[in-house]
Amino acid sequence: MRERRFMHSPVNDGADLARRTLLAVAVIVPTLAASIPAKSAPMGTAEWPPDLAKAVKDYDQATISNDTETLAGLVAEDYVLVNSDTTVQDKRSYLADFKVPGFRIDPYVMEQPLLKVWDNVALTGGLLRLGWTQDGRHQIRLLRIAHVWARYHARWRIKYTQLTRVPE
Repeated sequence: MRERRFMHSPVNDGADLARRTLLAVAVIVPTLAASIPAKSAPMGTAEWPPDLAKAVKDYDQATISNDTETLAGLVAEDYVLVNSDTTVQDKRSYLADFKVPGFRIDPYVMEQPLLKVWDNVALTGGLLRLGWTQDGRHQIRLLRIAHVWARYHARWRIKYTQLTRVPE
């Protein structure tokens, strides 16, 4: 019988377990939001489109509490996560990571937020010091993250996430 590895991905079975866990979890950190035409600036949630601000808040809370039901509603069916080690995950693989017993993400703060919004598409991102516990060990990584959000039937969903590890 094949051993089940944490963060198993049908897209890339050869990825390092702990590294992929961290990178997938980093997706939890939505960072920015909105105005039309596209703008780039650090922004508070008071300046975000209300529906995007709510989606980001719900996503953050669901990520920290391992609420896969809420995450499933906020992540698009064709979601793609590109981890900082170049591995790729789909929605199913990403959500499975949150069900691993003992896995927890620390509360986080997004630094250097970035924002672009075009009609029904938003790019959010920033710098994140991500801390998490897995297999009884606490780890921390500095990451640059970018999320692409798209509005479907009046609801924002994450379509794509790109992670880049920042050397410390």
